[in-house]
Amino acid sequence: MQAAVTVTPARIPELLLGLATVRPVFLWGAPGIGKSSLVREFAESLGLECVSLLGTQLAPEDLIGVPQIRDGRSVFCPPEAIARDEPYCLFLDELNAATPDVQKAFYSLILDRRIGNYELPAGSIVIGAGNRATDNALARPIASALVNRLAHVHLEASPKDWLVWAANNGIHPWILDHLTDRPDHLWSKPPKTEEPFSTPRSWHMLSDALHSFGQGLDEETLKVLAHGTLTPAHATAFCGYVKIVRSRFGIEAILKGEARWPHRLQDRDLLYYLAESFRGRLIKELPASKEHMSAHGRETAYRAKSLLVQLAEISVEVAQSVIASDADGNPVLPAWFLIEAARDMPRLVEARR
Repeated sequence: MQAAVTVTPARIPELLLGLATVRPVFLWGAPGIGKSSLVREFAESLGLECVSLLGTQLAPEDLIGVPQIRDGRSVFCPPEAIARDEPYCLFLDELNAATPDVQKAFYSLILDRRIGNYELPAGSIVIGAGNRATDNALARPIASALVNRLAHVHLEASPKDWLVWAANNGIHPWILDHLTDRPDHLWSKPPKTEEPFSTPRSWHMLSDALHSFGQGLDEETLKVLAHGTLTPAHATAFCGYVKIVRSRFGIEAILKGEARWPHRLQDRDLLYYLAESFRGRLIKELPASKEHMSAHGRETAYRAKSLLVQLAEISVEVAQSVIASDADGNPVLPAWFLIEAARDMPRLVEARR
């Protein structure tokens, strides 16, 4: 299902309060962005127990129950997890990953709030969640009859919301500081190959690992942890950031001439991280037009070209990444600066061809 309108996690409690209390709701979103946690927190805010059923682990009889003979008639007895006397939140996780037979078994539970003769207690709520087919996750088509029985809400990852949550939930300060500088690294689209990728959940996992290893964490172990949980490019950037925290290097010191670009081969992750920070600083500080440029702007441009030359002496590839276009092929640095950079450093232009 494609999202016409998406919402951030901060809006979910308000939407669920208005929707889930009157109709069943389905939360759509990529893996690892916090759908399950949001549902559990919402249920807790209402004082309801959250009972989770995982669609991929269910068979139809797990919902319908098994028959018993009473007074010569068969009666289906729903499972204890569902048949409760007090109101609760029934969370159907990975609902769209369930088999068609299991999805059919959910119809009466979702629409009529009943299984056989059992009816959900008044005040109970039903919420489903699942990934989209475009997320390269296990997802089956939902029949139109089931789609029409649910109100659909599409969730997107929000760095702002997550950082607020993270600051109050013990997330490691390295991660907080890094994602404050690079909020675009919080989430990445699930890859088509089997490899880790960045999500709020994977950053949380990395945080737990960093706390577990403590101050004695060495550089090689950090690389294992980061590359075992994050998108490869994000893992490299994070390791570079940590190296900055632990060493004398920093983009401010390099810009001021107090330090030089790291040149050791083992510091290549740090070099890439500093180059990204350098690129971000140029995007922010270089004016779009050279006319009426301030003294500070001229000084920044002069220093930037000098630093690019120094960077190219270490790695043309890394230096070229500073002036590279965006993913759509559009320049991100001012045209006048790119022209001057090409004039002063033709080998950067050659590397781009």
